[in-house]
Amino acid sequence: MHPLFDLTGKTALITGGGRGLGQAMAMGFAEAGADVFICARSGDQLAAVQAEVSAATGRRVEYSVVDVSDREQVKKLAVTALEKMGRIDILVNNAGINRPQAIVAIDDDDWDTQLEVNLSSIMALTRALVPQMKERKWGRVIHISSVLGVGSKEARNAYSATKAAVIGMSKASALDLGPFGVTVNCIAPGPFLTDLPMSLLDDAQKQQFSDFTAMNRWADPREIVGPALFLGSDASSYVTGATLLVDGGAYARAL
Repeated sequence: MHPLFDLTGKTALITGGGRGLGQAMAMGFAEAGADVFICARSGDQLAAVQAEVSAATGRRVEYSVVDVSDREQVKKLAVTALEKMGRIDILVNNAGINRPQAIVAIDDDDWDTQLEVNLSSIMALTRALVPQMKERKWGRVIHISSVLGVGSKEARNAYSATKAAVIGMSKASALDLGPFGVTVNCIAPGPFLTDLPMSLLDDAQKQQFSDFTAMNRWADPREIVGPALFLGSDASSYVTGATLLVDGGAYARAL
């Protein structure tokens, strides 16, 4: 491995680490030499990922069952992660929720839950963990946004609003933290083969997403690892406040 991508001696915290993109990034960071702390709502999923990643890489993997829609649990997560791992060098805010509703049908509870999970929990966890990054003059914060935070589609009002807000927040945070050697960036994934879109879309819609990309296919979750490893390592030392589209060329189209 090129030394710019070597994470030996680093510790990464990944929310939503029990499956999908979070699971893939946990494996990818561990393969690059990092110890990993993951969280999600399912203890069974987390235990399975812990066993898999540890066996494959020999790295230390710890986890905590957390519902990031609960602000107190998020605050406790930061304390627990630091107590168990000693430090968090790389924070990946990956947990998210999508409850499609047209503007005239938005339910207040659904709106509030998506706002808490997709935006407020990210603010709270980042706020809790960046002070110790600033002390060491090194840190990487990666927010997982979405192509639907750059553009949108019908009935994605709350989801697009929160994912766009994360991009805006990352720019402000990058300015706050840049002088301390801490970078803050976003990844905006396009269509990835994870449980969330598969549960929301019918076959025709899945094909529509595939056809819209330049590569005419959905991405495998492992294809998030390269971009995440870039933004989580010294390879991106002069990249901050940026949003990296990982969308198979979908937004290369004018129409």
